[in-house]
Amino acid sequence: MTRAVWMRVGVSVIALLAGACQSPTDPDDVIDYDEVLDAAASPEPILADTNTGGRTYRVVRGNNQPDDILPYDWHAVFATTLTFNSNANDSDVDIDFPVKITATTVSVKQASGGIITPPSGTDTEKSEFVIVGTSSNQLTGIGSPTTTTFEIWYDLPSLRKEAVVVVTFSFTDNDGTVFQKERQITVAP
Repeated sequence: MTRAVWMRVGVSVIALLAGACQSPTDPDDVIDYDEVLDAAASPEPILADTNTGGRTYRVVRGNNQPDDILPYDWHAVFATTLTFNSNANDSDVDIDFPVKITATTVSVKQASGGIITPPSGTDTEKSEFVIVGTSSNQLTGIGSPTTTTFEIWYDLPSLRKEAVVVVTFSFTDNDGTVFQKERQITVAP
């Protein structure tokens, strides 16, 4: 083949490869469900007390030492109300109601002044929660709320009451779209 033919073949291959490349993801195409789903807390801030009802947690010591069974220092009850706002009507969001709540997690983080302050060294926060009740496990439409009430017990390395409770809800809409919503709620000092 002549040099001109090889040049044409090379240019054609480059053009084909360039056409097959996808353009980079546009950050505006990412759906931000935080803008369409409101999560209100009550009370806010959360009010904790020492009425733990004798609830305990286990600290594994290892090295053939017996585990410690320690009482939680703090207890609280609070609720979160989830509601889709009018931004959920946006065609870019494409939510197909009803939306099911598929999972909920709660963790308690040590904090000071509402700022999470991770413990140093090998210390860790200890917490557990139960769902006391919920009005529904799904959101049926815009402006149709569901409320979940939680009871938590926790113990912090700082030995203080002040904390940030992180509640994470996982959802699946009627088309199978999966997303999450996280809400941070402070615990009063």
